[in-house]
Amino acid sequence: MVAVLKPGATKQQIDNLISWFKSRGLDVHISEGSTHTIIGLVGDTSIIDIELLEAIEIIESVKRISDPFKSANRKFHPDDTVISIGDVKLGGGNFQFIAGPCSVESPQQVLGIAKRVRASGATMLRGGAFKPRTSPYDFQGLKADGINMLLEAKAQTGMPLVSEIMNANHLPLFENIDVIQVGARNMQNFELLKELGKTRKPILLKRGLANTLKELLMSAEYIMAGGNENVILCERGIRTFETYTRNTLDLSAVPLLKELTHLPVIVDPSHATGIARLVLPMAMAAAAAGADGLMIEVHNDPSNALCDGAQSLTPDQFNVLASKVRAVLEAVRK
Repeated sequence: MVAVLKPGATKQQIDNLISWFKSRGLDVHISEGSTHTIIGLVGDTSIIDIELLEAIEIIESVKRISDPFKSANRKFHPDDTVISIGDVKLGGGNFQFIAGPCSVESPQQVLGIAKRVRASGATMLRGGAFKPRTSPYDFQGLKADGINMLLEAKAQTGMPLVSEIMNANHLPLFENIDVIQVGARNMQNFELLKELGKTRKPILLKRGLANTLKELLMSAEYIMAGGNENVILCERGIRTFETYTRNTLDLSAVPLLKELTHLPVIVDPSHATGIARLVLPMAMAAAAAGADGLMIEVHNDPSNALCDGAQSLTPDQFNVLASKVRAVLEAVRK
């Protein structure tokens, strides 16, 4: 349920109304827009009489939300959420490039890539220290050592870090990681999502390989229900009958999610296609579709990468991509 307040409502009136809602066991979320303040209510709102609410002097309108996701719903929060990651802002017209290797392999590798992508316009460094792999015999990441290598790259470049977590027990290792990524395979690991809801770090939540947008938003709701509203949604392709690409990039998800939620939406064209030469056109298309950012895999030597080399760009290729995507952004914003 959401209650839209009339312009001019005083702080005391709003505080009294919030106290009344809380006394009835409801969680209250406040969104202050440019013209109206909206109070979102989560819980058993069946106990609330809409006609009674509409009779309150400061309330302009009241409506129930039928969607199962509440906190992530744009009806709760009409304005785009802007997430601050150090000095970097994502969402609400702030477009960002997140770039780096699929897996951290050595200090020299990750630092060299970090410097190159930063020079091309990337504002955040991605790198995997824990890697969920289909085969138990594939490279699983350097784990704690990989985290330390990322932190050293951050110390030398100043770039905020994005890295994937696989187990809530690893949270202490992520204390200095700026954005915690939840991979596609863990999108519905609800116990992990609950633990991440207790943190206040930005969470980059990837859509599962075979999950609907509603399921993605419900996973975001798990995090937000715990009190952490810093959620970034990531479209990274879904599994279909097509075999020419690794996955099928669902770009229709971007404008649809923009209608449904106030959360930032980014796109990962690297995992979506699995083919390096397709990353550029899909990145440009994602920018045109309204994405708030891109996550791009970049490796200094893709043919010898320990993980996902086939979909990784070289630093020079990323430089071209960043330039062309900026041209698309400029064109669609006119």
